[in-house]
Amino acid sequence: MRILIIGPSWVGDMVMAQTLFQCLKQRHSECEIDVLAPEWSRPILERMPEVRAALSFPLGHGALELATRRRIGRSLKGQYDQAILLPNSLKSALVPFFAGIAKRTGWRGEFRYGLLNDVRTLDKARYPLMIERFMALAFDRGADLPTPYPRPSLRIDPLSRDAALAKFGLSLDRPVLALCPGAEFGESKRWPAEYYAEVAEMRIRQGWQVWLFGSKKDFPVGESIRERLIPGLREEASNLSGDTSLAEAIDLMSCADAVVSNDSGLMHVAAALNRPLVAVYGSTSPGFTPPLADQVEIVRLGLECSPCFERTCRFGHYNCMRQLEPAPVLEALQRVGGQPAEVV
Repeated sequence: MRILIIGPSWVGDMVMAQTLFQCLKQRHSECEIDVLAPEWSRPILERMPEVRAALSFPLGHGALELATRRRIGRSLKGQYDQAILLPNSLKSALVPFFAGIAKRTGWRGEFRYGLLNDVRTLDKARYPLMIERFMALAFDRGADLPTPYPRPSLRIDPLSRDAALAKFGLSLDRPVLALCPGAEFGESKRWPAEYYAEVAEMRIRQGWQVWLFGSKKDFPVGESIRERLIPGLREEASNLSGDTSLAEAIDLMSCADAVVSNDSGLMHVAAALNRPLVAVYGSTSPGFTPPLADQVEIVRLGLECSPCFERTCRFGHYNCMRQLEPAPVLEALQRVGGQPAEVV
């Protein structure tokens, strides 16, 4: 059985999509799974043993370009028995339709009747988690999901990891605290840089080193965190934001002894690497997309105005993040990160 997955457009969603791939393999052990998704997702998909091939989708998020979608679809004709669509957009249904794939499965959304022929109606109460909504597409309509749920688990190649360590001049002679202070979604997901700096300083004083991860957009906040450290401690923090590829970031994060992250794609990467993790939530909720790992601590205030799921605070105060001071995060970090070294 050959299955084409139309993948999501966000890092965290792509990581969580592995639960669908795992369910498909459990149900059809010999099935072959290819994923059509943006090129940036290749390093994630290459670390998922369930995926046979990552197929690069050349169009940006939101672009229609009907002729290109028709061309891609026709190039896939005769290759797949089923397509499963994770996005709910009309655009995402075009390639499987043009490819003439016999069974085209997805949730109802954006007038996709005719483009899909296995249309599911989502019961949000039955499937409150995103992974449940992904997993359900592996089974017949109305089937119960198997428990316990699978968890994303990214595979690391030691040679690739060691090459990344050498490239950035990093060593593992001290415990590593990974910090992920960015959030592509928006400012409402960002815990303040000064609070991250306090966490970094505490761990560095306890004998740890700090690695900062993120995209090029996150480089300034990474530098802001480093600059808040006093000379002598600042040298123990490496701002890797924007310097690493996604593949290198994944490999390096697999070395972390503990991770502190906003609700972001890198949070889900850390969970899929089963790193001890403290996840800081403000405007969003772990009730929909929680990190899935053995050692996870969720820290949030749960103010009356949150979760609002807004990119920016409609009140302008960002209290859900600004009133969440470092102490509870440090306490959570202590619980997941083991005993620190002697204070120096």
